[in-house]
Amino acid sequence: MWRLSVGGRIFALLTTNKIWCYHNKLESDIYNALEKAQRERDLLFQVLELSPPISSPLAMELPPKVKNILLLDSEGKRIAAKYYSGDWPTNTAKEAFEKAVFSKTQKTNARTEVEVTALENNIIVYKFVQDLHFFVTGGEEENELVLASLLLFDAVNLLLRGNADKREALDNLDLIFLCFDEIIDGGIVLETDANVIAEKAGINSIDPNAPLSEQTISQALATAREHLTRSLMK
Repeated sequence: MWRLSVGGRIFALLTTNKIWCYHNKLESDIYNALEKAQRERDLLFQVLELSPPISSPLAMELPPKVKNILLLDSEGKRIAAKYYSGDWPTNTAKEAFEKAVFSKTQKTNARTEVEVTALENNIIVYKFVQDLHFFVTGGEEENELVLASLLLFDAVNLLLRGNADKREALDNLDLIFLCFDEIIDGGIVLETDANVIAEKAGINSIDPNAPLSEQTISQALATAREHLTRSLMK
């Protein structure tokens, strides 16, 4: 049987001890690394628990959302309306809401300034101009001042050349709905400046062949600009 010499046995023993020491050191290093990782993990969780939520673009303040915009007459009958919320899914529900709004506001004095009321967990801002009743509805979390800026009586008054009443409104329903579209898109506010709204609505409804006397002021100005531009380009 083959045997190691004394020197060979000593060498083998030293080699075995060296491997054993290396193995122990490796185990120790792995253990220390795992322990360090655990401490760092625990510290991270503590920081996350104590820290305020991290803001993101989605957590930023959202633009105001409008649920509907209404134009009723002095008897509560609809002249024009647009709904941007599913809170009133049927015509019956919409008519019931309009009736409730009118019943709650008809005895208030909203002619000198904008008034605010609450109905069905909604905020409603409104103003009366002659026999026209303007309403804008938003959620109860919406800013009243922002909603008030969306009441389109100023823009309508500009488009109707100061004759903002039921008869003129019915004769110019296309302009009224154009105003709606210039102010709000899908419930999101686009514009609040009455002059800008009136001008855009007027431009979009222009019939270039119509006499100036039959056009609104903003339409007439837009037509004049168009004719001037064409003459300069000739």
